[in-house]
Parts: sequence; structure tokens; C-alpha cells
Amino acid sequence: MAPRAPGMVTARQVADSLGVAVSTVGRALADDPRISPETKALVQRAAARLGYVANTPARMMRGGSSRLIGLMLPDIRNSFYATIAEAMSACCDGAGYQLVFSIAGDPDVEERHARELASARVAGIVIVPTPDPRPQTREILRHFPHVQLLRRVAGLSPAWFGIDDEECLRLGTAHLIAAGHRRIGYIGGALHYSTGAARLAGFRRAFTEAGLDPAGAIEALGPPADAGFGSRAAQALLQAAPPITAIITGAVQVTGAVLEALQRSGRSAPRDIAVVGFGDEPSFSWWGPGLTTLAMPIDELAQSCGNWLIDRLRSGAAIEEHASMAATRLVLRGSAGADRL
Repeated sequence: MAPRAPGMVTARQVADSLGVAVSTVGRALADDPRISPETKALVQRAAARLGYVANTPARMMRGGSSRLIGLMLPDIRNSFYATIAEAMSACCDGAGYQLVFSIAGDPDVEERHARELASARVAGIVIVPTPDPRPQTREILRHFPHVQLLRRVAGLSPAWFGIDDEECLRLGTAHLIAAGHRRIGYIGGALHYSTGAARLAGFRRAFTEAGLDPAGAIEALGPPADAGFGSRAAQALLQAAPPITAIITGAVQVTGAVLEALQRSGRSAPRDIAVVGFGDEPSFSWWGPGLTTLAMPIDELAQSCGNWLIDRLRSGAAIEEHASMAATRLVLRGSAGADRL
């Protein structure tokens, strides 16, 4: 057993200060359901007053788990994922857990980070998975309560929280079609992303529902977090012949690349081309005439996901099949222009 650091407060000292058994202190701090809420609160206040720090490794050796929840994201270069991290952190803090954050944008890094989270005996994991996680990653996650967020991959947790990706792009594309646009360019995620496939389906469905041939549309698909892809795709669309009259995007990073490409080309929206973006970055409201965009309740989605997982961790319930899908709203500003009919 490792020696106790000089001056470190022990569970026995906390117990003696309250006149209760050491086992009561341990169970109260571990949120054991056998201990009443009143006793738990009493022990927690005493522990905080005395400066007691729980011996997490020892508790885990006795069969307990940590108070850590892992969050695995592919990217944090836009406010979309940053909002998720902030909301999830607040959710965990409020429930007595601590968030451990991981950026795992490719399958190899994802496997390594999943292994590290497992070695830390996290209580649960929220993951935005890569399109095709390694078999080792799937096996690791099989042994931990986990929830999929935004993307959905077969073979991982049956619980998923996301947005209605197909309806999202259908809504934005239908708006452009209603304004008279037929030659529309779409830049979005590749089909091996569950979100990419659904958003492309929504883009195409808007044409079908309007009784239009989608042959006049141009589709550019690739890695959505790659700014280089977004920039190249935007440049190609702006040079298309015959020219397109509108662009809609299916990723936040791609939206930024399109706006930069427009600025470099000297074109403006909606005078030269109409634009509907994806996500609602703070800068989008004051870009040019204001960006018409597809906004999602990401903060609420992340909190719902975190609360759902924590409820199951507290109750010991299994992670059963569950799907929660948030609606998107079209934020109308100036970039999509007026009716062309």
C-alpha cells in the first residue's frame, strides 16, 4: 500500500468528526444507494471542510468506478464541438462527475484514447465516432457504458443522440428552390459518415419533392473537418459552367471555407450567389448581409445526452436502445436573397 502523504486527511478522520463508521463515509462519497441523501450531504460537507481527497484507485480496487466521464470528439476547431464540450462539462459538474476530454479524429487515435479512458476506469463515455472504428475500439467500448452523439455507427452503443440530418438539408435546399434556384451546389461530408449520407439524402429529397430533376445540382463530398477540402470544393463550384446560382453546405468547417472563397473571388451574397450555411457560428450573423443558415440546438442536445447517461450510471441500468433526434431551424438572414421566380 502506498504511504499516506503527510498531512493528508483520511476517511477515518472524516468519520470521527461525524461520529459515524468509516464504511459509511466511503459509501456516502461513492454515492451508494444504501446511504440516505441526508447522510451523503453531511459526509460531503465534512469531507470538503476537512480537505479530504478520495483515494480513487483504492475505491476502484474495491469494485467501484471513477467519477470520470469521457467525451471523445473528432475536432474542436469550431463552436459546434466546443459547445458540446462546454455543455457536457456543465452537465457532469452539476451531477458530481468530471469530464475528461479527448480529440480522436482518426481510427488509430480513437482506439488509443478509448484504451486510455478504459485504463482510467471512467464511469461512462460519450463518443462522436469515426466512420469505421477499429475492432479493438469496439471491443473496449463494449465493456463500458457509452452513448453515441451526432454520428451513429453499427456495432457501438444502441443509444444515440443526434439531429435530424436529412430533414436539416431538405429544409435549407427547399428554401433555395422556393426562391427560384435550380442550379444549386452542395458541399458536405462523405457518404461513409452517417451524417454525410443523411444530409445528402435530404438535399436530393428537396428536388424530388419539388418535382425537379436534380441533374442541375452539383455535389461535392469529402472529409467535413478538412478546411482544404472545403476550400477546393468551393472554388470548383464557383468556377462551374454553367454557373451555379446558390450554394448550401453540410458542415460548419465547410461553411467557413465557402465564405472565404467568396471573399477571395470578389463575389458577394446574395448579389452574385445565394448561400445557406450549416451551423450558427457567432460570426455568421454579421458576415456580409448576415448568413442564412441551418441552426441546431447543440447545447440542449449535449445536455440531454449527458443527463441520460448519468441517470443510467446512477441507477445501474443497462444502456438500452434509445434514439433522440433534435430538430433544425432555418435562420433567415440576407445571404440567400429574395425570390427569383
